[in-house]
Amino acid sequence: MPDKFIRRTSGLVLSAMAVLLLMSPVYAQMLETSVKTETTINEAASISQKRVTRLSQQTADLLAEYRIIVRETESLKIYNDNLERVVMDQRKEVVSINHQLSGLEATNRGIVPLMLEMIDTLHKIVENDMPFRLEERRARVVRLHDMMDQADVTASEKYRRVMEAYQGEMEYGRTTEAYAETLPSTGQTVDFLRVGRTLLVYQSSDQVTTGWFNPTTRQYEDLPDRYRLEVKEGLAIARNEKAPNLVMLPVPGARVEK
Repeated sequence: MPDKFIRRTSGLVLSAMAVLLLMSPVYAQMLETSVKTETTINEAASISQKRVTRLSQQTADLLAEYRIIVRETESLKIYNDNLERVVMDQRKEVVSINHQLSGLEATNRGIVPLMLEMIDTLHKIVENDMPFRLEERRARVVRLHDMMDQADVTASEKYRRVMEAYQGEMEYGRTTEAYAETLPSTGQTVDFLRVGRTLLVYQSSDQVTTGWFNPTTRQYEDLPDRYRLEVKEGLAIARNEKAPNLVMLPVPGARVEK
């Protein structure tokens, strides 16, 4: 019992001394200083954390911007490579065009005389052919001659028009037509029937006059009365007024050159 009482008494004394110590001004000041120091440390840590967070965000933004710049740089490199190939191809094309232009003058020197000769030949064809639509065909030849002196018409366009005129003349050999025109020998307006380039007959509207162009004599001559109805029917067929049918018309014989 005495020993227990002594130990309990000692504990109480120590507790009392601890309370007295805590209540002392020195320790209170030390505690306050410690709290302030801890608060300062916490505030500094908070500020440091905010700074770290801000720097981390800036770093992320810079990284994203860097990646965008890298992608744009790669895209520009691909575009520049492609553009360089295009430029190289264009340079080759320019060289080729310049080469062609250098030979264009020589080509023109050869093709212009050819076209002039073709126009002269076309003129002879018109003058020696059946005299159908004579004024129209002569006017076309005149236009071709005038065209050859025009500087604003390219050589290719001139050649195209000459070939177009020849194609038109070729079409006459495969077609049949009826048209009204003045008869050169009398000045009378008659209906002409052209059958290809082989036959040219005519008839007045009252059917009193029926004739043909004789390629042997190269004169307009009257036909016997037996051809009157045949020519009339041929004109109707050419105008699509009647269905195609067989008609008996005079056909010039072959000429024997002596």
